[in-house]
Amino acid sequence: MTDPRIAKIEQRLRAALQPAELVLEDESALHAGHAGAASGGGHYQLRIVSDKFEGLKLVTRHRLVYDSVHDMMRGEIHALAITALAPSEV
Repeated sequence: MTDPRIAKIEQRLRAALQPAELVLEDESALHAGHAGAASGGGHYQLRIVSDKFEGLKLVTRHRLVYDSVHDMMRGEIHALAITALAPSEV
């Protein structure tokens, strides 16, 4: 069974960025005891490949990702490590 948070994040990213590749890993267990983990928000590692990143700077790519999940950043997501690539970079 897929974690509901992961399913929600993936759904948002797929809708906004139509990725050719999307790998989202929950690393929350690695951060148990961390001050941010006390809030209940998860720690996630994301690798995403999308045509929408072609020609964009890294900060702009990250902004597109964060824009997709911005309302989740206050509670459901504590940390999101992003690798955002254009297909030409894979």
